[in-house]
Amino acid sequence: MATLPTTEFTAQTTDIPGLLIFDVNYVGDDRGYFQEKYQQAKLVAAGMPANFTVVQNSLSYNKERGVTRGFHAEPWDKYISIVTGKVFSAYVDLRQGPNFGRTVTVEITPTKTVFLPQGIANSFQTLEPDTYYLYSVNAHWSAANYEKYNFVNLADPELKVTWPIALDEAIVNDRDRQHPMLKDVKPMSIS
Repeated sequence: MATLPTTEFTAQTTDIPGLLIFDVNYVGDDRGYFQEKYQQAKLVAAGMPANFTVVQNSLSYNKERGVTRGFHAEPWDKYISIVTGKVFSAYVDLRQGPNFGRTVTVEITPTKTVFLPQGIANSFQTLEPDTYYLYSVNAHWSAANYEKYNFVNLADPELKVTWPIALDEAIVNDRDRQHPMLKDVKPMSIS
């Protein structure tokens, strides 16, 4: 039996409990490359929770460099990968407890992915045009659940996020600009 090269996932822990960053290789030749974007058995072996079951994949296409979205904390777990492009991503722990307000930043590329548990607010800023941001979740999106989300303002100085592209030069929608400051956010109770 031949041994063939395959995608491997290597996890790194972060300062936010449960937030994991994975290095993901790909197998290439003169035709291009192949990569498993999500492979449950390999991810679980690398440290992702075994009970994370994907029920929905969503794709965010970002046409321009500097598109900035977030901070949003939804009532589900999320696995994030980049198909093409590169993003600067920031995460804020909005769960009740001693880590409330703790922030982690990372650059995500097609060879780096992120798993975040519910209650962690995520945001990203595209560093290249035509960036495809793919995320898999373990609960279906619905407008009825929107009131269960938690939000934080991208510009809150308490978070100490240094955006690569200044927010006054970034492409940000009005709704994201109006999110509350951390001091006004009620911590999420996660069961």
